[in-house]
Amino acid sequence: MNKEFKTSVSPCAVTDEELQLINKLTVKELSAEEVYTFNVILCDNEVDRDCERFDIAALEKMAVLFVGVTGIFDHNPGSGNQTARIFTAKCEKIPGKITSLGDEYICVKAKAYMPRTNKNADLIAEIDAGIKKEVSVSCSANSFTCSVCGNDIRHGNCGHIKGETYNGKLCHCVLSDITDAYEWSFVAIPAQVNAGVTKGYESKFRKTQDLIKAIKNGECVKFTRQQSREICDYISSLEKDAEDGRLFRKSLTEEVVKFALISVPSLDGESIEKMCAQTETRELMKLRDAFRTKAGEVIPLSPQLKAKKETKTVNNNEYKF
Repeated sequence: MNKEFKTSVSPCAVTDEELQLINKLTVKELSAEEVYTFNVILCDNEVDRDCERFDIAALEKMAVLFVGVTGIFDHNPGSGNQTARIFTAKCEKIPGKITSLGDEYICVKAKAYMPRTNKNADLIAEIDAGIKKEVSVSCSANSFTCSVCGNDIRHGNCGHIKGETYNGKLCHCVLSDITDAYEWSFVAIPAQVNAGVTKGYESKFRKTQDLIKAIKNGECVKFTRQQSREICDYISSLEKDAEDGRLFRKSLTEEVVKFALISVPSLDGESIEKMCAQTETRELMKLRDAFRTKAGEVIPLSPQLKAKKETKTVNNNEYKF
């Protein structure tokens, strides 16, 4: 699960106490002049654009787990993509700030460091200029609870839809029981406005066909708004195909009836139509071809404008007296 926020990354001066914390993570002891440090808000308790939020227990756990975790770019796990490391983190209340649910706003505020090298010079300049300031955390959560009924929102025990309001209460997923913190990344597009670290819970189903397969298997499936739009588009395309199929089958049935009556005049048209209604389309096409061949034997089906064969003129002048 990736959580992305539009955070306020800001440079800060390193204290002697913080330098000691940094050197616990280094192989070589660094001086204050050799490191660049900055603040970063990793996540908060606000409901994000995916209608999910961390509870306080989850934030407190992540403040512990993210200490020592490396920072990368766009969740690319390559070792050459490492850029910074968190050396301290804590839950922090922002005085006077309230979440959309009316709760006191709480975030995980961390401090990260990176060595001042030629390689990092451009990144440091971009952080100072406010260019690089969106980050995303990657973590694992065991609890996904519906805010309305309190049931697990993943396994079909909850019938509520995230983003909908029930008796004045917004339905959202409460994320808790954080078991691990993997990495945090600089990203380009934020999803959660207040804390700013973009968050994106990966749905179990990514493709429309996966959703349809799950429904066929009798699973309880909840759609995101995007998935709902995709399903509606898919249904619209099926409706168009179905209408085309009905028109084709109607035309096919008319041909079968016509050729059958020509081939076997004793047959009844209504009976033939009933037979066609109970026959699959592929078999109906074979039946049409068979009756058309037979009808061609009964009444030669030649074009009205068929070209006449040229007749050879015989000259009998030599036999004339």
